[in-house]
Amino acid sequence: MTDIAKDPRRWFLLATVGMGVFLVCLDNTVLYTALPTIVAELDVTAPQMLWIINAYPIVICGLLLGTGTLGDKVGHRRLFIIGLIIFGLASLLGGYSTNVATLITARGLLAIGAATMMPATLALIRHTFEEPAEMNLAIGIWSALATLAAAFGPVVGGLLLEYFRWGSVFLMNVPIVLAALIALPFVSKRDEPNPHQAWDFRSVLQAMLLLVSFVLFIKQLAHRPVDWMVVAIAIAVALIFGFRFTKRQGKLQEPLLDFGIFRSPPFLSGVFGAGLAMFAVAGFELLTTQRLQLIDGFSPLRAGVYVTIVAVGFLISSLTAGRLYTVHGARPFIAGGMAVGALGAIIVAVGSKANSNAVILTGLGILGIGLGASMAVSSIAMIGGAPPNRAGMASSIEEVSYELGALMSVAILGSAINLVYSIFYDANAPALAGAHGSAGHEPNVSLQDAVQFAAGLPDGSVKATVLQHAQDSYLSAYTLTSVLVVLVLAAGALYTNRLLRRREPGESEKV
Repeated sequence: MTDIAKDPRRWFLLATVGMGVFLVCLDNTVLYTALPTIVAELDVTAPQMLWIINAYPIVICGLLLGTGTLGDKVGHRRLFIIGLIIFGLASLLGGYSTNVATLITARGLLAIGAATMMPATLALIRHTFEEPAEMNLAIGIWSALATLAAAFGPVVGGLLLEYFRWGSVFLMNVPIVLAALIALPFVSKRDEPNPHQAWDFRSVLQAMLLLVSFVLFIKQLAHRPVDWMVVAIAIAVALIFGFRFTKRQGKLQEPLLDFGIFRSPPFLSGVFGAGLAMFAVAGFELLTTQRLQLIDGFSPLRAGVYVTIVAVGFLISSLTAGRLYTVHGARPFIAGGMAVGALGAIIVAVGSKANSNAVILTGLGILGIGLGASMAVSSIAMIGGAPPNRAGMASSIEEVSYELGALMSVAILGSAINLVYSIFYDANAPALAGAHGSAGHEPNVSLQDAVQFAAGLPDGSVKATVLQHAQDSYLSAYTLTSVLVVLVLAAGALYTNRLLRRREPGESEKV
């Protein structure tokens, strides 16, 4: 067999799996700019709108652990092909949907295809790039593609809607899927599945119920008003199946999840590095695009382009860190990257306090540089630290870390900024606090509600006062929420630095 280290096909393989990564991550955010059009054309209700958005991340999280380990059993190339086919067919269904039920079904099927593809992409990289330096670079490119796709999702969606109907945000996937399917047999060697490896369906089901209920719990906390009955049921189900899953893994000779892998400091640091990096990136992209649109009057497309500075910094540092990891080890990039990210978040907070978009932009760029290095090396630490026959399991854990980091960001930071906004609004405008507009919007709940409340008021000093108080309160809330991100990243930097220092004398820091 040709030495894969000298086989140029490995880089074409990276490009091919990169198509899959790009599509999966793009579909996480591309719908944001198309949603208002979809709501209008399909007469979507508020609960249906939430399911259109949430069906994708909920199903992905629920399936990731099971699909990754299934790849170890049946072969990651085969699973990647299956995932591409499902994703392509679901894209056709979504693109030509004529009612809400069909669209939600398409989003769920897209998630099944995505959950099947994503662990397989990293596992194929792990099997193909046998030289550590090349594997690290390849994973750095993979990480950069994932972040660029998520960052450019709203931009791509906005551009498509300028010229085509909303179904184009799904149909654009089809030619890319076909190109990847055609290329894969020529660029990928056959991986070696292990048909004798156990794959416990009961464990898969328990893991799915655990993750789905936990994601529902996080998602519900991000919505107002909170349905506390759903929260209670979701957390109860998560605790029950989390306990049963953990207990079952301890009894199996070949568990679905080997908890021993978390005893590796680089691997555990990678879990924290990936999750906290996504927490900060997703949070700032969400909050900053809202700020730019609601305070500065940016269009969704312009706001999306503005925050891509995070992706630019991410691209630069992730590629650089992937190459330098073999020389310097994990600690400077995972812990140091989060420290640089915390510095960027401090600059964002200062820029917010000064109401300077230029300073905020600078802070977001520094944040992207720091967290790009942290996320890229976190992926390397997790994938490179697992044995080849458990690459799928390691890939699944890495993907779950990303998804939960992003989901917790939306839940925690989205809730925090509204809470702090309410406190500041009530303090600044006690006479207006709790007042209701004609549409039932309370100006002290969120800035969006204040804008809609003010729209129902006659022009004059009261309307101007409401809007001014609302904007001032939101700016203060944005600043304090930025400080919360600083604290989270600083804590993550300190903890992972301590983890990675906890080595035997003379032992390499690298996985």
